[in-house]
Amino acid sequence: MSLQIKRLFKSFAPVRQLIKHNQLRSINFANASFIHLCSRVEICIRRYKTTKAQSVTSNWGSKKINREVRLHLKEVMTNPEVEIQLAPLRALVLEQGNLVRELKLNGASEIDIKKAVAELKLRKKILEDRELELTPNVVTFDRARMEDLLKRRFFYDQSFAIYGGITGQYDFGPMGCALKSNILSLWRQFFSLEEQMLEVDCSILTPEPVLKASGHVDRFADLMVKDVKTGECFRLDHLIKNALEKLSKDKNTTREIKSECEDIVVKLDGMNKAEMAEILNKYNVKSPLTGNDLSEPIEFNLMFATQIGPTGLVKGFLRPETAQGIFVNFKRLLEFNQGKLPFAVAQIGNSFRNEISPRSGLIRVREFTMAEIEHFCDPNQKDHPKFDYVAETQMTLYSACNQMDGNSAKRVTIKEAVKSGLVANQTLGYYMARIHQFLLTIGIKTECLRFRQHMSNEMAHYACDCWDAECLTSYSWVECVGCADRSAYDLSQHMAATGVRLVAEKRLPTPKVVSVSEIVPNKQTLGKLFRKDAKAIIDALGKLTLDDIKTVGDQLNETSEYSLTIADGNIFTLPADTITVKNTNKTVHVEEIIPSVVEPSFGIGRIMYALLEQNFQCRDGDEQRCYFTLPSVIAPLKCSILPLSNNTEFQPFIRKLSQALTRVELSHKVDDSSGSIGRRYARTDEIAIPFGITVDFDTLKKPHTVTLRERNTMKQIRIDINEVIEVVKELSVGRMQWSEILTKYPLFEQQEVTK
Repeated sequence: MSLQIKRLFKSFAPVRQLIKHNQLRSINFANASFIHLCSRVEICIRRYKTTKAQSVTSNWGSKKINREVRLHLKEVMTNPEVEIQLAPLRALVLEQGNLVRELKLNGASEIDIKKAVAELKLRKKILEDRELELTPNVVTFDRARMEDLLKRRFFYDQSFAIYGGITGQYDFGPMGCALKSNILSLWRQFFSLEEQMLEVDCSILTPEPVLKASGHVDRFADLMVKDVKTGECFRLDHLIKNALEKLSKDKNTTREIKSECEDIVVKLDGMNKAEMAEILNKYNVKSPLTGNDLSEPIEFNLMFATQIGPTGLVKGFLRPETAQGIFVNFKRLLEFNQGKLPFAVAQIGNSFRNEISPRSGLIRVREFTMAEIEHFCDPNQKDHPKFDYVAETQMTLYSACNQMDGNSAKRVTIKEAVKSGLVANQTLGYYMARIHQFLLTIGIKTECLRFRQHMSNEMAHYACDCWDAECLTSYSWVECVGCADRSAYDLSQHMAATGVRLVAEKRLPTPKVVSVSEIVPNKQTLGKLFRKDAKAIIDALGKLTLDDIKTVGDQLNETSEYSLTIADGNIFTLPADTITVKNTNKTVHVEEIIPSVVEPSFGIGRIMYALLEQNFQCRDGDEQRCYFTLPSVIAPLKCSILPLSNNTEFQPFIRKLSQALTRVELSHKVDDSSGSIGRRYARTDEIAIPFGITVDFDTLKKPHTVTLRERNTMKQIRIDINEVIEVVKELSVGRMQWSEILTKYPLFEQQEVTK
């Protein structure tokens, strides 16, 4: 870049930032031409940089530089030359994986295990990145061009854009809204209807005690720092990692400092607030945007806090997940299901997480739609009655063992995975297979889908097993669906917090005699002795477990009194005349169990993004014609009606076709705008319409016929106007394929004009 251009580039830096963040219009400039000048300078600079980069092609319809990104992953193990290059990296991962196993086996300290696991993650990331680089037959796509198309045709865009926009929040336009609605509709059909699930719609506003019991209040937090002048917030671990990695790459940095930086990055996951603050000070880390000083680290809860009611005394949060609404309603749902296990409950709704610095479009946002299932079952019987229907489903599984050994994911049937113990049980395996089928149905590519098992350091302490359905995108592998066996943790937590018995009854094969112990309080004596505290004491006695009751009996026999701690922490000494432990024998025909929960959790926004990336295409030989190959079952609009010209004689046929499509509940668009038929085909392809009906001059003749065009192949057939609606209906719901249609109707090859 010439010296003049460099100076111009530097002098306009503040304006460039305003343009970048879409804030230029909010400034009250006296001369509007100045705004125009700034914009033109910005465009010129970008064009100069684009021309300079010889390897980057021109970006149609956008001012952004193209980004050719690898997307589709093929099998790499079949290529010996590739495997030779990957072997040393696999050996490093295996070495570190064995070290982690050894540390856990020998009972090493938690900090040492965390350090070893962090190093293992780093080596795994290097291996995966290298695999993608060396993968043969990889398809690339232009992310900038796709994002431009999504914004231009308003699939979605940043919320409140005219006010400068807010990161991590997006508005869906007509096409995005229709696509999302169709995915959710198919999800309901695929899961709720087919599995006969109960569906609920619970409140978004959640009182604090509910999320306190679930653990979100105490554990759902990250450390952050602020720019002391601008107030810009940064997630602390990400900030330190980026700053130290930048320092390590500096040619003036000594080898000792580089080694120290690498060691800190590896240990970051195990560091506390004080240790991270010390690193900030030691390396004088500043704001990456402005160079300003940073505040002390602050614990930041990722939930949006609010007050419920006019007094503001009832503290609450916007829910971070939809699951808790199902758990707290378990008792009523069990009653509705006539007390029978197993049963499943579904819920679709928005959740909220106050991400510190959201990035990567729809992948990390602050408000997102979830579709969750909670399958309640007997903890000792996790077989699924429909498992045989999915047993032969071939899936790509990336087990925790393979991750630690540096091996690639493997293709196995879910039957083999459950039988070998790789997947914990049939119910978990059944839902994994159903998730796999659903994602393929909506258009996720087989080679771009895998299930990755959580390693022991990732898995929640209460979970038996957990697998993430990950989709390959230009941001690497992204978790889109989680499928976990959460054991009985959630119901147990809410039962302990409320005293409400969230249990199911299981009929025993034969009756059995059991010993029953219970505490009988002498309410009159307690009232006289403890007055206003008597009720709290009686409530606390009612929550004692069988082991606690045995302890009460032992203490009364030894000392004739019992020390009871109630919920607020106060301790009361209860004399023997205030309580009695009653032991009896009882014949029971049923036993109480706390059900286990298998939870598939779908992030709809992430699925949509992966779907759009993997189905974005450009026409061969004409890169300006971009389109989405979305399957017809979830396409925003199913069909377009395109008159060949504005001839008034076409109008009755257009009305007839439109009314007929509406009657069979097929969404459609009439495009009678100006422009050649080829240009209008291109416009409908951009918004993923799979089928187009063209009314032409042959339609005016008897018998009345139209052409039907398919988006991906651009092939057309000639068909009677009275048959076309039924054919489009069959194609749209997936009951027929386009290849079948081509064998039944004559091919038409006259209208696909691109100029």
